[in-house]
Amino acid sequence: MGNWSETFLVREFSEQGVDCYRLQGGGYENEYYIVSEAETRKLLNTPEIVGYEVYHCLIPATAQMMYYFKEHKKVTTANILSILRGALNYPLEESCYREHIRVHDISFLSSERVFHQNEIAGLEIKYSKLTMVPDSTLLIGDIIATGETLIHCLSYVTEFYRRNGAKLRNIIIFTIGGTIGITLLEKLTKDIREFWPDFEGFIAVYYEGIFSVYQDKGVSGINVVNVDFYWKNGIVAPEFRRETLSMRDPLFEKCIIYDGGARRYEIHEHVREVLEFWEGILARADQIDFKELLDEKLGYPTPVSYEDWLHYNHYEKIDPVQTTWLYRQELGYIESLKGVTLKEIAEQRILEFKTALRKYIL
Repeated sequence: MGNWSETFLVREFSEQGVDCYRLQGGGYENEYYIVSEAETRKLLNTPEIVGYEVYHCLIPATAQMMYYFKEHKKVTTANILSILRGALNYPLEESCYREHIRVHDISFLSSERVFHQNEIAGLEIKYSKLTMVPDSTLLIGDIIATGETLIHCLSYVTEFYRRNGAKLRNIIIFTIGGTIGITLLEKLTKDIREFWPDFEGFIAVYYEGIFSVYQDKGVSGINVVNVDFYWKNGIVAPEFRRETLSMRDPLFEKCIIYDGGARRYEIHEHVREVLEFWEGILARADQIDFKELLDEKLGYPTPVSYEDWLHYNHYEKIDPVQTTWLYRQELGYIESLKGVTLKEIAEQRILEFKTALRKYIL
């Protein structure tokens, strides 16, 4: 299934303001990329961005990756699968249009959680409009946290193709997502090749980083298990790391991205979630160990040597000119927080957020 500890980040290209990295090593079957661009960095560092702008921020990076895939003949005949509603944040059709990739069809699936006695009992496809494009590249955009929805929908789609005697060439996924996606896609590739031996596999494009999800409530005591993303045990694009640490507060947000659907379509819900988090931090600021929280958010225990820092971040194969500067910047960031309290950060974020999104606060 691959070995995460033996994985390195390697620069693939840098064009039109877009930096693309590929995962190398680890023995993975599929191709995994991390793409970084000014608008996606801004999106993931700024929960004040809501509505259409969430979608708009993803266009430059997505279009550039579509161009790259077209040039490398990884996509010829395109077919989009829209998993409602998360997929509506991802500009796949627009990016194909910009890069002159013909989209033969768009399929829709609605996978919804089924509850039993207030607990999630499973997933159910409530709405389905599938169109078959044999030997095509299936394009998907979705947030991958636990990955359950994605696997459920992909199993449904591949079964649909099999029933109709057709197959897919490959599947390209664009995601703001976590490490679990890699584990799941590696397993799924194996399963799919049982019935489509020449299936080329998955290509996954992660915006800004391959993050982890919290497995407990974290140092703050209020993070949500299997929902909130953070850096620890993940791999973050150097450009994203640099931008996040060029400001004081973004590192301490609830997670890399708050619920993508609410942020776009139920903005009041998103606003409530962000404020609840910061008000919760403010209420318990005196009980939270600030150094422990900082270490958790950076993804390693501080202080750390340059060599260990490279290893923690999977940066061993990145240009040393870039990494030595980033390491020094990180040391400076840690130093700059010595005179700061968590209470100050929380009060500042609550004020900024209420000011920026005043019209949505009831």
